Amino acid sequence: MGKVIGISTRVKKHAPMDELDNAQLTFKKGVAEDSRGKFQNHRQVTVISQESWSDACTDLRKSVPWTTRRANLLISGINLENTKGKHLKVGEIVLEITGELVPCHRMDEQVMGLTKTLETNWRGGVTCRMVSEGNLKKGDEIKLIDLV
Repeated sequence: MGKVIGISTRVKKHAPMDELDNAQLTFKKGVAEDSRGKFQNHRQVTVISQESWSDACTDLRKSVPWTTRRANLLISGINLENTKGKHLKVGEIVLEITGELVPCHRMDEQVMGLTKTLETNWRGGVTCRMVSEGNLKKGDEIKLIDLV
């Protein structure tokens, strides 16, 4: 079992990430109207683990805010490596993990070397498709489940 540590969203592509204490996740608008969430596809919600982000920062030898990764959710206590096809359950919300969130060149534009360090062991996080809607807040418990 893990916990939601952070929630972030952006109003449009390339806009700064805004941190939230809580958010509504809907099929129509994603995480609090995140610009990527409006598309019902495999990348509606993005998730990174605090442990993986910490490992990346250790490799970089600098402290970097997690929102630099531009993911929607920061969680702790769950290893996301090789979890494609599994589900994350937070309260009434269920997210299907659709794959690895592969880091792009934008990571190096923010912090040189970040792209390479995020490529190791799925440190960059995962992409998810929403299975159900609901409300989410920092501190919510989250668990990795297999739905058959």
